[in-house]
Order: sequence, then structure tokens, then C-alpha cells
Amino acid sequence: MLKNNQHLRNVLELNLAMLLISTSGALGRYIDMPVPVTICFRAILAGGLLFLFCKWKKISFKVASKDRVTVLIGGILMGLHWVSYFYALKLSNVAIGMLSLFTYPVITSFLEPLILKSKFQKMHLVLGALVLLGIYFLVPDFSLSNTYAKAVGVGVFSAFCFALRNLIMKTKVTDYHGSVLMWYQLLVIAIILSPSLFIMDSSAISTQWPWVFVLALVTTAIGHTLFLFSFKRFSATTASIIGSVQPVYGIVIGMIFLSEYPAWTTIIGGLLILTSVVIESVRSYK
Repeated sequence: MLKNNQHLRNVLELNLAMLLISTSGALGRYIDMPVPVTICFRAILAGGLLFLFCKWKKISFKVASKDRVTVLIGGILMGLHWVSYFYALKLSNVAIGMLSLFTYPVITSFLEPLILKSKFQKMHLVLGALVLLGIYFLVPDFSLSNTYAKAVGVGVFSAFCFALRNLIMKTKVTDYHGSVLMWYQLLVIAIILSPSLFIMDSSAISTQWPWVFVLALVTTAIGHTLFLFSFKRFSATTASIIGSVQPVYGIVIGMIFLSEYPAWTTIIGGLLILTSVVIESVRSYK
């Protein structure tokens, strides 16, 4: 009974993380600044908040020299994921941006055996085919002139970067506090994207800062840190799959705050992608 209660609590905490992270869809569409500038400010603000949190909790920032390259690569992949995801949102809408990103659980299931040397399961081929069919419904016309096709392509690239980052960081979550790992990744992102503040127009931050702050605090500092913590309790694939309720949260938030209602083809494609997620969630739990 206690074991079941603990599992339920872990699942609820993961869902809370997904709800907070899902605000990125509406915020990514709403914030009116160049994408690299938005992500840079997001990393700087979230990094500052996490730094204060770690100091308050007296959490050590020390990272062993053998792990520094892994954390650096994790930060680069996280930055690529965020930038490409926000471009996908700008090219389409919350529904298509988020649903194309949520091919990452199935991408994770293919990458996990290669990176973590776990056993490959043939069922993942079926789920992969289901996801591909879902993508077809998201964008029936795969023309380079179709902005939605570009959005899905960029979104799937974002998904690949996110899946790879999750698997790489999973190898370190047992050795370090999740907030510290997230802080170092934010530091890497802020350093790499800092030139964009001088190359691109960043003056709009004077009016956009409340939304960037919400993106930094709610979506990033709290949401992504809770998601990293979940890797201690679930496999990377299972965490990704249980967390795939996120597009549902994100689309509902987009409908409420941006009046963006998905087309029927988007709903069908989304249902196919999320069906693969539910199937794997049940299989992983059993």
C-alpha cells in the first residue's frame, strides 16, 4: 500500500512538472522578441533564481572533472532544444509546436538502448510507426514552402536534442542535486547565446520582462528542475512517456489565453502520438 502511495505521489509530482513546463507553449508564442534573445534572458533569469535557491539550501556546486564535459554537452543540447522549439512555435501554433516536440518519448526509447545499453524492445518499432503516422496528420503537405511542415521538422529536431540531453543527464542525477545540474546547463546556454543580446534587437525586454520572468521561474527553474528529479524515480523513457500529458496542458492553456484552437487533423495526429505514449506508459508501469 505504501509503495502504491509513493508511486502515485511520484506520478503526481511529475504531472505538476509537466503542467509548469507546458506554459512554455503559450509564452513562446506570446513573447515578442527574437528567439535567441528570449532564450538567453530565460537562461540568465532562471540561472539567477536557481543560484539563490542553491545558496539558500547550501547545495554544493562542485562537479567532478570527469563529469564536466557531460554537463557541458547537456547544456548545449538543452539550448538547441529550447531555441528550435521556440522557432517551431513561431512558425505554427501551440498545438503543432508541442505535439511535434512530443515525438521525443519514442525517440528516447530508440536512443536509450544505444546510450544506456538497456535492452531494445520491438514494441517500440510499432510505437515509432504510430508516431510517424501522427506526424503525417499534423502536416499532410510536406512541402518546404509549408510553414507548418518546417515547424514540425524543427520541432522533431528539438525533440531529438531533448531526448539526447535527458539520457545524458540521467547518468548524473544520482550524483548531483537536480538544481545544480540545471544551473550549470543554464550557465552554458546564457554564455553561448549572450552575443545575441548585442547582435539582435533586445530592447523589447523593457515591456516583455514579466512574461520572460514567468518563463524563467515557473517553466524553467521550478518545472525543469522537478522534471530532472523525476529521473531518480523513473527511467528516462518512462519519465518522458508519463510526462506526455504536457501537450494536453499546453493546448488547453493556448486555447484559454491565446484563443488558438487546433484543427481536426492536428487533433487526430496528436491523438495518435499520445496513444503511443499511453501504451508505453502502461507497459512501463507493469
